[in-house]
Amino acid sequence: MTEETKTPRMTITIHTDGACLGNPGPGGYGAVMDVDGSRIELSGGCRLTTNNRMELLAVIEALESLESPSDVTLITDSRYVHDAIEKKWIVSWQKKGWLNAEKKPVKNQDLWRRLIPLLKIHAIKFCWVRGHTGNPDNERCDILAKNAANRRDLPADSGYPG
Repeated sequence: MTEETKTPRMTITIHTDGACLGNPGPGGYGAVMDVDGSRIELSGGCRLTTNNRMELLAVIEALESLESPSDVTLITDSRYVHDAIEKKWIVSWQKKGWLNAEKKPVKNQDLWRRLIPLLKIHAIKFCWVRGHTGNPDNERCDILAKNAANRRDLPADSGYPG
């Protein structure tokens, strides 16, 4: 395949957030995506889950929705998600057989394992933003996540042991 025939990669910006009404409790996630000039919003949730699971699920659902390998700037207010990637905790967890620094099983392994292939498909730059400071897209994600957490028809979180 020559350079002229390669399909150009899309450049996408994704904002994500997760919320939980109690922790654990009903939870929701929200994502706002700028895809080729179009704004796309995603949301969903689970009836019993944790905030960290919803923060992570927001990232996964947004990345899974992309139709082709893309260059992604992913903006999250979750230190848990950001630091696991940027500080390479996820690499260390895998090398240690999914044990953390305290030699205990890593929480949310099902979601981390779901994220790993997505990290290989897309070129992703994770950025952290402080939540609830007026960033319009982060605030919108927060609203989407809280609205989702308040739905009455939420499915079970199959990966949450509660």
